[in-house]
Amino acid sequence: MDTDGGARRRGPARSAQLAAVLRPVRAGNGFEEALEQILQVVRLGLVPPGERLPAERELADLLRISRVTLREVLKVLKDQGLVESRRGRYGGTFVRARPAAGLAAGPAADARRELRRRVAVAGLAGLADLEDALRFREVLDVGAAGLCAEAGLGPEHAGQVRAALAATRDAAPADYRRQDTLFHLTLARLAGSRSLAEQYAAARARVNELLDCVPLLVRNLEHSQAQHAALADAVLAGDADRARTVMREHCAGTAALVRGFLA
Repeated sequence: MDTDGGARRRGPARSAQLAAVLRPVRAGNGFEEALEQILQVVRLGLVPPGERLPAERELADLLRISRVTLREVLKVLKDQGLVESRRGRYGGTFVRARPAAGLAAGPAADARRELRRRVAVAGLAGLADLEDALRFREVLDVGAAGLCAEAGLGPEHAGQVRAALAATRDAAPADYRRQDTLFHLTLARLAGSRSLAEQYAAARARVNELLDCVPLLVRNLEHSQAQHAALADAVLAGDADRARTVMREHCAGTAALVRGFLA
């Protein structure tokens, strides 16, 4: 168990991201809802591969579930190969690195099968559900960008946007999508609506199942980063119309990539 100040080491930004995803579960479905939320933490990269999840005590308090229920949830994640337990003073539950699943790694037919498998994992029944997931993500992203710009972020929150942008700029290719997710989650969290942040986390987790299977394309990453910079500039300048326009274009590019590789 993490007893050495893990929450402090994570820093305020990551703790805030976790708090936006992890919330008290409703009575009646404690196990299922807790599993869903911790899966979101893993799929969104809020705790990077190789790093430790919050302590059992902290997770149980955030989710308002018993330690027994939490351990049942963690056992499922271990059985799925998503986390592992380590003993000792610095032990705990650690996120495991997921195998690279880029479509460029194998024949086209194998790549399509893998992406279709991830469509199922993401809870999408077919192309109609895929379009629904992409559109819902776009609505939440565009709304969050506009609200952030309209709100007029203070120095602390503006600093969080700049830090998230810098993390995407400095990220190694293998870590880019995780940092991209955190940049978008930062905007969703700062939009001023907890419900929006919660819904965005769930929607993004579904889309990430598909993005993780699309190859990293240098041209696309460069274009994506330019859009991130323009988006941050618009938000920090309080230009809501520009922020919504840039975000809409950005989401359209992501959707086009997913559709293209699924076809």
